[in-house]
Amino acid sequence: MARLRSFQRLVAHFVDIADFLLVYIEEAHPSDGWVSSDAAYNIPKHQCLQDRLRAAQLMREGAPDCPLAVDTMDNASSAAYGAYFERLYIIQEEKVMYQGGRGPEGYKISELRSWLDQYKTRLQSPSTVVIQV
Repeated sequence: MARLRSFQRLVAHFVDIADFLLVYIEEAHPSDGWVSSDAAYNIPKHQCLQDRLRAAQLMREGAPDCPLAVDTMDNASSAAYGAYFERLYIIQEEKVMYQGGRGPEGYKISELRSWLDQYKTRLQSPSTVVIQV
């Protein structure tokens, strides 16, 4: 949840230049599986899409200003983006511009913030256009 709060602050800071989306995927530490000692919630492994949708509501509560999508039960989004179990991406015009490392070690909000800061600077810098006549 601490990472979610950091992400929510990032969303608030860059809402003027980017659209954000959270995708809830397979539970990393289900209560009936590989349990984390610091798990904030007791979420069992998803047996059906309704289980996953219920668990995703907890994420929505942690980041109410960010749209939320839920991965399918065959984990298509997670597989396509190598999310296992959390990952940050920037996609611009259907191209991956930034791909963070796999979580938890590779999940670095600071890297994402840096990329967005540089992008914002480029947007605010006047461009020089040369027209040859």
